Amino acid sequence: MLRLSKLTDYAVVVMARLALDGAGPNGRVQTAPGLATATGIAEPTVAKVLKILGQAGLVEGVRGARGGYRLTRPLPAVPLSEVITAVDGPIALTACVDGSLGLCEAEGVCAVRGRWDPVNEAIRNALSGITVADLAGPAHCPAARVSARFAPMLAE
Repeated sequence: MLRLSKLTDYAVVVMARLALDGAGPNGRVQTAPGLATATGIAEPTVAKVLKILGQAGLVEGVRGARGGYRLTRPLPAVPLSEVITAVDGPIALTACVDGSLGLCEAEGVCAVRGRWDPVNEAIRNALSGITVADLAGPAHCPAARVSARFAPMLAE
């Protein structure tokens, strides 16, 4: 089963909350405790997510008495794949796809080695085509946009 980590889910929630609070590029800032209260995510987890997102350049910290965090780009400019990669590392279905040689016991005799690449690429492209803004909007809208965007792929 393909499933995103809880931390990735929290990262998207935190970024959406920052945008909702007007903490966009050069905008207001929001504190980690404030984000924790607004999202219902534990403060240590919010702090961890903000640190990861900051290291990836997706949020920036503002120092000072009125400091906090804000987005570095508007949410429509942030592909979901970038958040996933920042939190969980490269998007890869199997060890041989992400270049982790030697991690598979059947590597030397595997009949499908190298054939996962197109599957992995399709998933990566799909996740790159969805932005954090798509997930942050009203529940009924993103699904319609995403469905329309990927309808040609599903018809094939």
